[in-house]
Amino acid sequence: MDDTRTELLMRVEGMTCAGCTEAVRRTIRRLDPEAAVAVDLERGRVAVTTRAQSLAIADALTKAGYTATAMTG
Repeated sequence: MDDTRTELLMRVEGMTCAGCTEAVRRTIRRLDPEAAVAVDLERGRVAVTTRAQSLAIADALTKAGYTATAMTG
């Protein structure tokens, strides 16, 4: 198993409350239970340190009802 972790910054649209932030965390941790997830609800951003690929995370968040796109910097 590849143990390489990457740091991702994603814009996630559709988060409106603390329940949304928890749903986003749960969705990402289904892909990587050890992921470090920091949600900035006010700015609509999620920082993730994970083994999962950004496209897989974006796809999972989209299926959960959010619009997720990778950001640079």
